Amino acid sequence: MSEKKRIGLLVAVEMDSVFARYGTPGITERRGGFDIYRYENETYTLYVIHSGIGEIAAAGAAQLLIDRYGVEMIVNFGVVGGLTAEMAQTRTCVVTRVVHYDFDISGIDPLLPGQYPGYEDVYIPADAGLAEKAKAVCPELKPVTCASADKFVGNQADKERLHELYGADICEMESAAVLLTCRRNEVPCLMIKAVSDGLTGGGAEFYDSLQECAAICLSVTDRIIREL
Repeated sequence: MSEKKRIGLLVAVEMDSVFARYGTPGITERRGGFDIYRYENETYTLYVIHSGIGEIAAAGAAQLLIDRYGVEMIVNFGVVGGLTAEMAQTRTCVVTRVVHYDFDISGIDPLLPGQYPGYEDVYIPADAGLAEKAKAVCPELKPVTCASADKFVGNQADKERLHELYGADICEMESAAVLLTCRRNEVPCLMIKAVSDGLTGGGAEFYDSLQECAAICLSVTDRIIREL
């Protein structure tokens, strides 16, 4: 009998959706300031970590999943802001690349704002194979570029600027950290997102649609996990 897969699910704020879908976890732990919930089924062990909001928290949570629980891959699901009129009509998407737009060492190195050393440009590529598998399971997923930084973007002009500068479709506050951490550890990473607020929406729209979008996003994520 083959060993079950070990999958990490990193969640910033949408834990109510996790509990609604998976119920009471078999094992709950608290390590490094994070709550970790363990779920078992016939094919995999799912370690769900509640990271909280922001890049620093997300990086720490991702590293803990890798070091402590030996996960073979990390899935990050969550709600995001849309940066185009089209994205306001799109509910679920798969991230194919991320730009960490508030990272900038261009003052000391010949790199573009947002570009990390060792990368050809400002874009951090996600795992193409996992993205394709996700699309095969859920053809409705839209491939997107994600702009990520420690800032909630609710202003329409700021959203339009991110789209114009980077061709980004969505924005949020964790993906850059999760993806960079996974790449440094050579652990595959899949990011599934649902758009909660559109181009003209802000904080109020985000909170109004948070639970609905989180439930939709986790439903799609769960389908994908079961097929990987």
